[in-house]
Formats: sequence, C-alpha cells, structure tokens
Amino acid sequence: MSLALSLPQLGLSVAAGGLTTLSPCVFPLLPLVLGGAVQGHRFAPVAMGLGMVLSFAGIGVVLGALGPALGIDADTIRVAGAAMLIAFALVMLVPALGDRFSRWMLPIASAANAASTRLDGGSLLSAAALGAVLGLVWSPCSGPLLGSALTLVASEGGALRGGVVLALFGLGAATPLVAVAYASRSGFMRARDWILARIEGVRRGFAVLLGGIGIAILTGADKWVEARVLGWLPDAWVNLTIGI
Repeated sequence: MSLALSLPQLGLSVAAGGLTTLSPCVFPLLPLVLGGAVQGHRFAPVAMGLGMVLSFAGIGVVLGALGPALGIDADTIRVAGAAMLIAFALVMLVPALGDRFSRWMLPIASAANAASTRLDGGSLLSAAALGAVLGLVWSPCSGPLLGSALTLVASEGGALRGGVVLALFGLGAATPLVAVAYASRSGFMRARDWILARIEGVRRGFAVLLGGIGIAILTGADKWVEARVLGWLPDAWVNLTIGI
C-alpha cells in the first residue's frame, strides 16, 4: 500500500508535534508532569512518549479511514482542508482568535485532565496511558497545531497515511517530553530560557507556513511545486518521498 506522502508533509507533522510540547504554556510544566514518573520507574518517560505516539497514530488511522468510508470526494476534502489550514494560521496569528479557540477546547482538556489524574505514571503501563491523554490535556494551548496535523490527515485520506502522519506528530511532541525527563535541572533551565525566548517567533513563522500551504492547495500551486521538486531529485529520493 502506498503512503503517497512527501518529506515536507512528514516534516511538517513532526514540527507541529514538537511545537505543541514547546509552547509557553506547556514546556515550563513538563518537569512537574514528569517528576513523579521518573521516580516511579526510570523508563516511565519513554513509556509516556510511546503512549503519546500510539494514541495519535490511532486517531490518525480512524480519521484517515473516515473520509473514504463515507465516500467524500477527495477534491472537496482538499479544498476544505486548505480552508482549515488558513483558519488555523489565523488562530495562531491573531491573539483574540487564539483565546476564543482555547475556550472552545477547554471541555476536551478538562475531560482529559480528569482521566489523567487517575493515572499516577509510576508504572510503565500507567505512564503509557498518561502519555496517551497528555496531548488532549494540553489541547487549549496546542489545538491549532494538532488541528493542522488532523487537517493534513483528512485532506490526504487513507488509514495508513493517517496513522503515519499523526504518529510523527506524536513523535515530535514526545521527543521534548522525554528529553526534559532525563535532563538535569540546570540543563532544563538553560533550555527553557532559550526556547521561551524564541518560541513565539517560531510559532508565528509556522502559522505563516500553514497559511501559505493552505493558499497553495487552493490555487494548485502545491502540485506545481511538488512536480518541480521531484524533477530535480535523484530517483532514489523520489522513491522515498512518493511512498513505500
């Protein structure tokens, strides 16, 4: 089965996941989330990360299979997905829209937080379960980023593609989580200051990128660019970027 996903699409998923965890309202809280888990089991943060990856992959499989199962026209999905990418870009760029979106996401975050409080993260199994719900706990901060990954899945379609895209999103989100868990306190403080000083600029840049992708999809420019890039790449790279 062909994945039909390009390296930019895969890289976009990883970057969106990483920005989710590195956002100013999530990253400073990671030591509090991870502290008890590390004390309970040295590999608990890894289990958390794996749980996060598997959880997002499962969501991607379901969402990717939903469109074809409902018989929704692929072009309609692409246009709707492009419009959503532009909308998410505006949410990330306009503070008033971001605040309103966060309020809409609060019920999901509250339900996930209630579930997470019943998981102590001390055992590997509970740590994996905690990791599976952490993305939803952080949804008010990370909603537009998660939404962009979900939109990419919906616009491409297919259970396998959906699983791969959101698994990479989960991998991007889990990597900083695991890194923070095993970093020294002084190392975390240095990384925190460096990241928080730059994260808003990175988020704005990512928002502009999302909006540009949405406009490119609406105008068909994405296919034109993809065709030109594939024409420059060696055959081995083409085989890698087009599918497995």
